[in-house]
Amino acid sequence: MAAEMHAQGAAARRDLAVRAAVEQGLVGGADDAPPLVCLLDTDGIRASAAALTDAFAAALPPGTPVLHAFAVKACPLVPVLRLLADAGLGCEAAGPGELALARAAGVPAARTVLDSPAKTAAELREALALGVAVNADNLRELERLDALVGAGRPRSQIGVRINPQTGAGAIGALSTATATSKFGVALRDPGARARLVRAYLDRPWLTRLHVHSGSQGVPLALIAEGVRDLHALAEEINAAAGRRQVDTLDIGGGLPVNFASDEQDPTYARYVGALREAVPALFDGGYGLVTEFGRSLLAKHGLVLARVEYTKTTGARPIALTHAGVQLATRTVYAPAQWPLRILPYDAKGAPKAGDPVAQDVAGPACFAGDLLATARELPLLAPGDLIGVPDTGAYFFTAHYGYNSLPRPAVHGFTVTPQAGVRFAEVRPAQSLAEIVAESGGPLRDALL
Repeated sequence: MAAEMHAQGAAARRDLAVRAAVEQGLVGGADDAPPLVCLLDTDGIRASAAALTDAFAAALPPGTPVLHAFAVKACPLVPVLRLLADAGLGCEAAGPGELALARAAGVPAARTVLDSPAKTAAELREALALGVAVNADNLRELERLDALVGAGRPRSQIGVRINPQTGAGAIGALSTATATSKFGVALRDPGARARLVRAYLDRPWLTRLHVHSGSQGVPLALIAEGVRDLHALAEEINAAAGRRQVDTLDIGGGLPVNFASDEQDPTYARYVGALREAVPALFDGGYGLVTEFGRSLLAKHGLVLARVEYTKTTGARPIALTHAGVQLATRTVYAPAQWPLRILPYDAKGAPKAGDPVAQDVAGPACFAGDLLATARELPLLAPGDLIGVPDTGAYFFTAHYGYNSLPRPAVHGFTVTPQAGVRFAEVRPAQSLAEIVAESGGPLRDALL
């Protein structure tokens, strides 16, 4: 019931924001209004952060060290990272660019984790100098760390990522615990476990273990199985060391998102329940914990709003040509069966559009036939000047722009609904200008090849 009420509240805030975005000129049918804008529900983001922290706090003994590090890749926008930091979260960075974003947001090094399968020596050196936690991907990376750490004890907390090889979920490309995954030390390969234990015994400064089994499409039971294997390995290392060498378990993220409705399912509480069932000792306070959630924190709180520029009928199929397509919803366009998105119809004033459902295509602006957000989708018949809303796009969609056709990055605004049902917008990322597109495409160097 609580989840249903939250979904209803989020939908009501969304509809208020759409109408306000039109009224305040952020998007609309007028020639001087932008044809495209992206919105983030700041109250929803805060609610997700609270749900995560509360779910773990309720299951752990008081005082257990826990860091919830947001996966920057899911929404690499500095104001969002700052908002999450204010809500008590840190950052998980998968490269130097994301680390720079976390630092720009003011996230302390002690609340930042660096993960990447291909860290350079320079990246590792910077992380160690800052005191950022590091998860080494493989044993060769450990050898590189040996040279950088030297004989002293590093400021950074350092661990190793394992691949529990527990299998794939529904989306192979997002399943990181397969038999041949590129990530981590493969735990079930012959001799790998013994080599890993030996690596820890030889390096007293290795104090963490890390696992991340995947994300969208990976069931909770499979995620929990990987965490169970992680905990068992930590116990084995500590027994071999004769002391509590591994003191922190980084259990990654990967909570799937429901794209079929506004309901947030599975919840963090349900995820914690699955972990408690599979690995009850994880919650006895014996280890500090780190999580790395991304999509599940942001996806439900993002909305694309795009103007319908033209409509036509081809082969008896109505088609709405909009300004939202592959540049914002790249995964949906190239893999629609795995990444379906809902389409919410609004009229030109931003009010939800009613009418008899008609099967129609919703197309984007890119110059290739596959640029479709939806095919034969049953919606009230769209007309020029109407708007489409594309919800659940707050992570990995409009926050990770794809520059096909040199389509500009749209503006992103956060919104907050006041107690009087007013809507306040705050610019998170300005719209990209044509001059900026030319500049980043080598415009100032136009004669370089002559």
